Amino acid sequence: MKPLGFAPKSPGPAPVNICPGSRLGWLVSLNFLIVGLALLIPASPSSAQPDERLARDQALLTETQRQAFLYFWEASDPISGMAFEADFGWEVKPVAVGGTGFGVAALVVAVDRGWITRVEAVGRLLKITAFLKAISRPEWRGGFPHWINSQAMEPFDFENGKDVIDTVETSLLAQGLLIARRYFNGPGAEAQLRRQITEIWENIDWNWFTDGQESGIFWHWSPRRGYLGLKIKGYNEALITYVLAAASPTHPISRKTYDFWLTGPNYRTRRTFGYQIQGSPYGGGPLFTSQYSFVGLNPWELADQRVPQGYYVRGVNQTLANREYCLNHAPPRYRYSEKLWGLTASQTMNNSYAASSPTADQGVIAPTAALSAMPYTPHYSMEVLQHLSGRLKDKVWGWFGPRDAISLKDDWVSPHTLAIDQLPIILMVENYRTGLLWNLFMSDPEIQRGLAALGFFQPKFTEGFPEAVVTAQKSGQNYQPDAHEIRRHPDKGQYLIPYWVDSPGPIHFTLQDPEYVNGPSLADWTVTAKAGRNFLALPDRQPGDGRLLRLTMTRANGQPHTLPLRLH
Repeated sequence: MKPLGFAPKSPGPAPVNICPGSRLGWLVSLNFLIVGLALLIPASPSSAQPDERLARDQALLTETQRQAFLYFWEASDPISGMAFEADFGWEVKPVAVGGTGFGVAALVVAVDRGWITRVEAVGRLLKITAFLKAISRPEWRGGFPHWINSQAMEPFDFENGKDVIDTVETSLLAQGLLIARRYFNGPGAEAQLRRQITEIWENIDWNWFTDGQESGIFWHWSPRRGYLGLKIKGYNEALITYVLAAASPTHPISRKTYDFWLTGPNYRTRRTFGYQIQGSPYGGGPLFTSQYSFVGLNPWELADQRVPQGYYVRGVNQTLANREYCLNHAPPRYRYSEKLWGLTASQTMNNSYAASSPTADQGVIAPTAALSAMPYTPHYSMEVLQHLSGRLKDKVWGWFGPRDAISLKDDWVSPHTLAIDQLPIILMVENYRTGLLWNLFMSDPEIQRGLAALGFFQPKFTEGFPEAVVTAQKSGQNYQPDAHEIRRHPDKGQYLIPYWVDSPGPIHFTLQDPEYVNGPSLADWTVTAKAGRNFLALPDRQPGDGRLLRLTMTRANGQPHTLPLRLH
């Protein structure tokens, strides 16, 4: 049984008329008419067997998601049902509050993909919510600690004491619970689950964690020691914290409190390794900052005063900058490559943990960095996944999928799986494939009210290809634009390219090989577009060989817009 009626306003690529039954119902509605089509390229080995490549991509993504899910399903705490952070060999294994939020959302994916039944998922969720209610104390003000000792029913010391409430981990938990509340919409046990989630959600006193100052939310609060100094200021992984705090039906924060989030030096537009990143720290930061909050928040739908291009373009540029650093700026001894890149928070050697980034690089690649970036850079992310599951599989792959971290310079692979790294892989891959979690979370009226209260708006662009980000190619000390690199969607089977038009009407597209300027076009066709964002599905049998092509869109008496393109 699939949930019904969750149609977001404008999340991303839309279902098209020529491919009925698509799973991409989360994408912006687009109906187009193919008026003329001239395919002038002969069949080639790369274009004659496209379904084999698609089937391989689809199977690899599904199996990677399924194996990562098993970490939550098979290796979780038997007392609470929550996710262990990892098995570090400690006498007491802590359960992770934020990691459990990702696990709760993963249960939704597992049911939707048929790996477990709704009854099984609801049973696990009722166990989790019952434990959360049992362990919660009035002095916690509805929040939860970073880690919990389920055996002792108390917080586990996460570096700063056994009595500390973590508002960011609380928000990651709440994000997952609200997704589950939206999905499990049936009677009986599902209705009971929704009531339990609502009680936990409405009990979080976000205003308490501001200390009444209306100048930001404190990251940590101790009932014995009070507010512990650090206020949450962007840009980092905690955007979801402010959105949920504003969306609360019982304890919402003010707009003034949120404005503090925007005031930091890490919320500026920066040119980083050839890419302009709006709302960015130096170097772009670790990649989890564009992933954790966007398990539920749909970046295609979000823009604000600091990120007017929208959080989708921001996420693409941050990911591409991170990759560019790995390929052309990191020390050569780190041995990064096009098939192994991505800096984010992960385990490092000697059982330590660090948030790696271009400005804090220890030579450690975390597979979750590239794999959880699948919505932003699907082709480049798939290259990493294929490498990890192919040539490196014997060394880096375990029962639950790729290990947490890899260092080629030290010939080291982490022996562990971490909840906060492994579980986002399932979720962000699912958002790339179907938009399921974006769809659910963004359809929650409370979330929409919170976003409106904070001044978020839909991105808006002028005519052209503003969201089809063109990769930057290093040339000496400078960067030159290369092409928009795109991979066929594994489930849709088409190349989907976002474009914008100022007013509705017919739009003509031409696909050419720039090496043959005066030769015939590879394809010519006309579509009927609506005003705003549309998604172009390229005609079938285009060469997926990565050679440079040129896509041009024109309308009658209008200026042409050109996009350099590489198809994979």
